[in-house]
Amino acid sequence: MTEQDRITVNDPRGPVNNGEGHQYVFYGAGTDWMTRKRVEFLRIAREDRMRLANRFVPPRGYRIAADHLEKPGSVVLLEGPPGSGRRAAAIMLLHGFGEDGSADEERVRVEELPATAKDEHRNDKPLAPGEGDRFLLDLSGITDEEEYITAQRRLVVHRSKIQEAGAHMVVVLPSVMEHAHAPDFEPHRVKLERPRGVAVITRYLRMDQMAFRPADLGNADLQRLCDRSPMRELARLAGLVKDARDSGRFGSDFAGWLDQAIHAVTDRAGEVGRQMVAVRTVPERALLLAAAVFEGARADTVYEAWQVLMKKVGHKEEATSEFAQTDFGERLKGLGIERAPDGRLRFGRLAYADAVRTYFWANFPGVRDDLRDWIDCAAGLDGLTTDDQVDVVVRFGERSLAVGRPDHLFGLVVRWANHAARASGDPRAATSLELGLRHEEFGGWFRRRMYECVARSGSLSDGLARVLTTACHQSLGATHPDQAVVRLHHLAVRRGETAHEAREALLDLACRDRRLYRLLIDRLRDRSHQEPHRANPHLLLLTELLRSDRAPDPPRWSDLFLGWKAVFSQPPTELWNPLVSSWLDTVADDRTQEMALNVMVGATHGRTAALHRLYVIVCGWARSARHPSRAAVATLFWQHIDQAQYARTESTEHAGAEPRTTEEER
Repeated sequence: MTEQDRITVNDPRGPVNNGEGHQYVFYGAGTDWMTRKRVEFLRIAREDRMRLANRFVPPRGYRIAADHLEKPGSVVLLEGPPGSGRRAAAIMLLHGFGEDGSADEERVRVEELPATAKDEHRNDKPLAPGEGDRFLLDLSGITDEEEYITAQRRLVVHRSKIQEAGAHMVVVLPSVMEHAHAPDFEPHRVKLERPRGVAVITRYLRMDQMAFRPADLGNADLQRLCDRSPMRELARLAGLVKDARDSGRFGSDFAGWLDQAIHAVTDRAGEVGRQMVAVRTVPERALLLAAAVFEGARADTVYEAWQVLMKKVGHKEEATSEFAQTDFGERLKGLGIERAPDGRLRFGRLAYADAVRTYFWANFPGVRDDLRDWIDCAAGLDGLTTDDQVDVVVRFGERSLAVGRPDHLFGLVVRWANHAARASGDPRAATSLELGLRHEEFGGWFRRRMYECVARSGSLSDGLARVLTTACHQSLGATHPDQAVVRLHHLAVRRGETAHEAREALLDLACRDRRLYRLLIDRLRDRSHQEPHRANPHLLLLTELLRSDRAPDPPRWSDLFLGWKAVFSQPPTELWNPLVSSWLDTVADDRTQEMALNVMVGATHGRTAALHRLYVIVCGWARSARHPSRAAVATLFWQHIDQAQYARTESTEHAGAEPRTTEEER
């Protein structure tokens, strides 16, 4: 991760003790608007684990689980009621031990595994943990008994690998499958109980720098919410208190802000239902929805969106002059919509727009296709700023995913990306894909769709390729890096202008992590042998990856040996020159890297033609700049080549003897 990619955590906003429900997570440079817009965060990147830790209140049973997890090779299975914060507790368990802020700690692998077989793809590598790696397996969304039994069989395999490698894994069990728990896992199960709700609310409010006294939380309605609500609802409640304060429209004291927030979470659905009984005409309902989706946009833009919506749902206005109809301002007033001094529209009641959107998507399933097409058109209106567009896309995406229509969101990703007029792509497409990838229930669905796009033959628009590349590099690379490597590899070897961007993204991702570096070496070696007619793009990538400026520091010579062996075993030999020269330059500058010379020669396996080619390269390199250090390095390299040729000759003369191998080959 580059310094530019890091997200500041001075004002953490992630949810804590999350139970059931959908979470949206965003990653990478240029996503500071996600923090401004209060999009909820939850992923397993280190920065976000730290953000989550700032607001985490351990549930009962957490300490027992932490003690179980400390032993290398341990697997802990968490069970508890929905809304008790099982998933957040699992992430904090993985985050909590061994955190000392060291550079090594930043490189620790903390990754979520696919919950079911359908979330994996045949080209995704099986689990290969390393010592100290940490994994999350969230099975809480499984409701089918047969699927759960299958998942437990996969868990047996995972547990064996975790134990053998000395890694750690936390599993979140489904709450409705107690009768189907495998007896073998009984010693590893830990029961969690929800934390005290008032403690969670208190932690949130303090992190938002809210001034209040403990007595201010004695509200009876608040106590009922703290006793019964899932953790995600308590997180939302605290966020609404902050919204009420920051808006400046709901008084200046904590009691007033809290009262508004409580009404927002307890009364809004009923209020919208009652309003819909009174609002019966298509224009009124369309305006209500347009204002809810485009809340915060300028009045004229909302008016345009309203008109587009009425056309999409097939409403035909009466053929009368607009002057003869109720004016726009009067319509807004009648629906409880305010026009701020800056001309932007908002609802008078806190969080009312969210309740309106929820109502329409839940209660008008027959028009969801029309709403998708409406967003396709209206999210690009000229009067919208980039922030406005992001708001609209997030609001549409939340509702589409909540009603189980990820295809609507991905369909817009493809439409917007394919028609992107600028090289930087369409921010609406990037936002939509990001939203889908970070969704707990449908993240796997979006990853599969991405794979289908990049792996299928045929053309891929530059716009869509660019969006997929960015999503792999910045989002998938943080949560599912192995899958990001697979998808970027497909993009990097396609034809088209964006292949170069995909190559750079792939190489950058692989070079951040030794395990990913070796993963990509193996993948490129395999493809160059499996697809000899298409070997050149894979070999080109491999030679770029193996350059000295790409290799991990310090180098892992066994990995480089395997890569160099693949490069030196097949044409085109013109790829060798920049690769070999880069390492000769490195050795000339740092003689502690002399092992590179021996390993490169060993990777030729003594083949005469390959050794001759290396000899020619080092001769040209030594002549290109007359310097004592270059002459010394060249002489040393020639000695290694001579020794390899001598060993080859000796092996030929004693054909019956066992061939000699280098230490790296062993």
